[in-house]
Amino acid sequence: MNRKNLLVRYDKDLRLRMMYPEARKEITKDVVRFVRNAPGMNFVGFTFANEPELERVIDQQLEYFVPMNQPFTWKVYDHDLLPSLGEKLIAHEFAGDDEPADVMVLDLKNASPYLFESGKADIRRITTLDGLKDIIHVLDKVYGGHNTWVNDRLGMHLKIPGYLSVYAAYVDNQPASIAWTYFPHGHFATLFAGSTIAEYRKQGLYTSLLSTRLKEIRERGYQFAVVEAGPMSKPIVEKHGFKHLTTVYDYEWKGN
Repeated sequence: MNRKNLLVRYDKDLRLRMMYPEARKEITKDVVRFVRNAPGMNFVGFTFANEPELERVIDQQLEYFVPMNQPFTWKVYDHDLLPSLGEKLIAHEFAGDDEPADVMVLDLKNASPYLFESGKADIRRITTLDGLKDIIHVLDKVYGGHNTWVNDRLGMHLKIPGYLSVYAAYVDNQPASIAWTYFPHGHFATLFAGSTIAEYRKQGLYTSLLSTRLKEIRERGYQFAVVEAGPMSKPIVEKHGFKHLTTVYDYEWKGN
């Protein structure tokens, strides 16, 4: 499938038809937007409006979202063909995205066979709220803070049959690396995390977690695995055959 057709399918599955269990989806003539209960992050995920309409549309969305007093982002993609949208958002007190994510896609039909081989790592699937403590432990070690949001978000999503698979890799019975996959309707399974505690890196844990997830994705009949990769993870997934599809920028409103 060529890139243009793949982008059309990506937009349909993961931007236009996408549903989030914790969010209300609203489709207007100008945008697709998602609204969460406070204090969750609200966002515009797709912009229908053409360039001449952007000022009006941004003003209208601000009138809608700002009174909610919740964080609010606007997603902008390179392939959206709205070259002035980012600049106009900044002019409306949105912060630019200094670390945009590369959307990387793997076609499982053309993936290398080694990606589906079982490694020697101790990989366990997390299926309970109690098990999520190991996910939080790794996130706290890698990023700092107290990542108890995992209990609410992933805990809720684990209750939805077939929607989320969470995995952890263990070394000497200690959680060392974690990752999870969402299975929305459509052709794309979405990969998240892939975080490893510093002292356990370069032991193949990321690759083992990736292989475990890709096997499940293929077994469940999805054609594509997709991940929004930052500058550190992009070279890793690229090495495993993922191809760059587009780039996504999150503009967060910082006004008062």
